[in-house]
Amino acid sequence: MKTYDTLAAVDLGSNSFRLEVARVSGDQLYPLDSLKETVRLAGGLTSDKRLDEATQARALACLHRFGERLRGLSPEAIRCVGTSALRVAKNADEFIPKAEIALGHPIEIVAGREEARLIYLGVAHSLPASPDRRLVVDIGGGSTEFIIGQGLKPHERESLHMGCVNFSNRFFPGGVVDKAALKAAEVAARVEVERIAREFSRGNWQQAVGSSGTARALREILEQNGWSPHGISAAGLDQLRTQLVRAGHVEALDLAGLSRDRRPVIAGGFAIMAGIFAELDIERMEVAETAMREGILYDLLGRFHKQDMRGATVEEFMRRYHIDAQQAARVKRVARKLLAAAGRPLDEEGRDLLFLDWAARLHEIGLSVSHGGYHRHSGYILENADMPGFSRTEQARLALLARTQRGALVKVPEFAAASVSDGDRLLVWLLRQAVILCRSRAEPRLSDVQVEFNGKRIRLGLPEGWLARRPLTQRALDEEAVHWHAIGIKYVFG
Repeated sequence: MKTYDTLAAVDLGSNSFRLEVARVSGDQLYPLDSLKETVRLAGGLTSDKRLDEATQARALACLHRFGERLRGLSPEAIRCVGTSALRVAKNADEFIPKAEIALGHPIEIVAGREEARLIYLGVAHSLPASPDRRLVVDIGGGSTEFIIGQGLKPHERESLHMGCVNFSNRFFPGGVVDKAALKAAEVAARVEVERIAREFSRGNWQQAVGSSGTARALREILEQNGWSPHGISAAGLDQLRTQLVRAGHVEALDLAGLSRDRRPVIAGGFAIMAGIFAELDIERMEVAETAMREGILYDLLGRFHKQDMRGATVEEFMRRYHIDAQQAARVKRVARKLLAAAGRPLDEEGRDLLFLDWAARLHEIGLSVSHGGYHRHSGYILENADMPGFSRTEQARLALLARTQRGALVKVPEFAAASVSDGDRLLVWLLRQAVILCRSRAEPRLSDVQVEFNGKRIRLGLPEGWLARRPLTQRALDEEAVHWHAIGIKYVFG
C-alpha cells in the first residue's frame, strides 16, 4: 500500500464542520492547516428528523469551500466522516450525494461507538504517557461520547443522543434561560448518563478529560472568570449556573471567554456537562486540544502503516463467533485465484481486495445464529454489529457481500439494482464461486482456470473433465447461471 506525506480529515459534526491537514513524519502527525465553520447541522433537523433546506444550503456552501482546500491532495489520503446529525437525519441519503459532490470526496457515516473510538484516538495522542485509566468525555452538537481507556487503547465506549445543539433547542428555545429549564436540562442529562453510569463510574478511572468545543468553551469561561484555576471544576460549574440564571437569556450573558459562535449553544452544553459531573461524581476535568479529526488522521495513518483497526476487528470477530479459520482461509485463497485468472485488477489502492478478504473470512459468521439461511444472519450481524474501524458504509458493503454469497441474487434488491458497480458485482461473483468450490471444506485443485468478466457476461473456463468428476459442483454452477441470468448477466462455464 502507498504511503503519503500529507493527510487530511474532514469532521462533519452536528455543530461545526472541521478540516485538518497534517504532515506525516514516521508515526507522527504535524498540523499544517485547519478550517472550522459553524454549520449547526443538528439545529436544522425538523420535528420529523429531516434536514431543512436552509441548513443543507449552509452545509453545502461550507463543503464547497473545504473542497477547494483539498484539491491537489491524493484522494486516498483524505477521509471525511459524518456523525450524529447525519446518523439520525431521515433524508441523509438525499443530502450526502450532494455533499460529496460539493466536497469532491466520499463521506462516511460512523456509528456512535466508532465516533467514540476515533475521539479517544485523537485525544490519547495529545496527552502525556500515563499508566492511569482515563475517562474522555466529548460533548458534540448532537451526541456525547464517553470513553475509558489506557494509553492508546480504549476499553469502554458509549455514545448518548444528547448534544449542545439539540439540548439548547429543546430546553432553551429562543435562548431563554431560567432556573426551571436549567434544572430540567440537567436532570435530563443525568437520566441519560445513568444508563451508562455503572461502567463509567468514578472507580473505573483516575483522570477525567474533556474534548471538543463545549469542553474548551467551558474551560475558557471558568478560567477567564476566575472560577476554576485549571480546566473544568464542579465548583466552577456552580458559579456558571448562577450566572446563566441571573442573565435570563444567552444574549445577556456578559462573560469573559464566551465567543459569539458558542453563545447560542452554551446553555445546552453546560447542562450536559453539569449532569455528567453530578452523575459520574467528577470533581475536576482537564481539557484536551485534540479530538475526533486528529483521531481520523491517526486512524488513516495506521491503515498505511499496517495497523488497520479493521483488520484487528475481523480477527476479533472470527474468535468471538468461532468461525472456522481454515475454511475461511480456503475461501479467501480460491477467491484470489479466480481474481488472478480474471486478469482484471480491482482498485489501485487495494481496498476492494481488502473487502474480498474480509468477506471471505467472515462469510460464515451467521452460523453462530443458525445454519438455515446463515448468509442472511451473516449480513445482519455485519451490518448491525459494533465493528471498530468500520464506517456504516463499509459495514453495509461487507454485509452485502455476506448476504449475496449464496441463494437468489434477485432477492437482494440492493445488489440487483442497476446502480451496483461492476467492481462490486465481480466481488460478489468471486465470493460465491469460492464458497461453491470449497463446499466440501477442502481446497479444490484449480489449474488452467480462465475467467472473463465484463459486467454483462461471465465465463468460467475449467480444465476438460474437471466438472464431470464433480457432479455436485456441476449442479451448483447450473443453479448459479440461473441466478445471474435473473439479474441480466449471462454466466457460462465449462
